[in-house]
This record gives sequence, structure tokens and C-alpha cells, in this order.
Amino acid sequence: MALQTFSTEDWTVHEGRFWVNFFNTLSGARTPVLIGTEDAQGTSNLGLFNSLVHLGATPPLLGFILRPTTVPRHTYNNLKASGSYTINHVSKSILDQAHQTSAKYEESESEFKATGLDEEWIEGSSAPFVKQSPIKLGMQFREEHLVLNGTRLIVGEVTSVMLDEATIKDDGSIDLVANQAVSVSGLYRYHDLKFLEQKDYARPTSDSRS
Repeated sequence: MALQTFSTEDWTVHEGRFWVNFFNTLSGARTPVLIGTEDAQGTSNLGLFNSLVHLGATPPLLGFILRPTTVPRHTYNNLKASGSYTINHVSKSILDQAHQTSAKYEESESEFKATGLDEEWIEGSSAPFVKQSPIKLGMQFREEHLVLNGTRLIVGEVTSVMLDEATIKDDGSIDLVANQAVSVSGLYRYHDLKFLEQKDYARPTSDSRS
């Protein structure tokens, strides 16, 4: 396979969304999740995000990237006002509905109702979960960091987790394949997950130090 080199001079060659799609897929496959919030009027909101990142286990912190707030961002406004939101993994069975939530619905229109996904309310959380999601996380907003391009890193602490206990391995890792989780590259290209193998914890060997 012959590799082609691209550099800053190439970014203006193509028009339209070519380079947007190029750089969106360049970071590889990621985890699509649905983030649930509720506004002050009691309208449930559901947004699709593909930038979830693990930030630490003690305390358990997760981050996601929010696009610039130059236009209304319902998820951002709601979680900042209430401090509470949910993260819901996307499985193959709800992929079509999950993707549809990325459409630009009005603030007064709930993506739950628009897509047919069901709200699930759990005691202790002031934000809705997605009932059909196989892995659901209750989240508490902790901090945000403004990035130079106007995007924001939203940091939250995991306060609760709901999933099938049978999909938790003896070492504590979660079997994403058993949960029928999917991955996404870019904004529209979804992939099925396939387990390859589990490696041992890597330690230096005598050969690597010689």
C-alpha cells in the first residue's frame, strides 16, 4: 500500500466538507453516546456525541467535547443550569434512532418523543436516561475548559452506572460486544465491534532494556 502525504497546503484543494470529514475520521473509531438533560421547563433533551474520553478512575471522570456555543447548545445550557446529565451508550438496536437525535430540533421539542426513544427516570438523578440503552451513566458536571477553536471540554463525575452485571468480567472490565455497543468514525460512519484478544499488563523485558 502506497502512502500519500498531505500537509497544510492541501487543506484548500477540496471544497465543501471534504476536509471536515477527513479530520473527523482521522482520530479513528470512537464511542457514540446519547447525553440526556432536562431544561427548566421540564422538556427532556437528547444529544448524540462521539467524543467521550476517560479522564480518570479516582474519582471516575469522563469528558466530552462540545462544539462552539455561537449557536444554542441545548445540552450545554441544561447541564450547566442543573449540574446533572446522563450518558447512554448506543447499541445496534437503537442506532437509527440515536443518529436521528443529531438533527436540529427546536428547543421546545424533545428528541425522545421525536425519535421514539423512551425516557427513564432514576431516583437521585434530575436528568433522563435512555431506557433502551444497555449502559447508562448518571453524571454530575464538574468543570469545563475552553479550547482555542471555541470548543469546550466538559468534565463530569460518574455518580451511578446501570448495566447487565453478567457483562462485567472478573477483572472489572466491561464486555462492550456483549452489550451490542457500536463505534463511530467521523459523524456518520458506524462500525460493529469485534473482540480480538486480551493482553497481559505490559512490563519491560530484558530484551527491550538491552
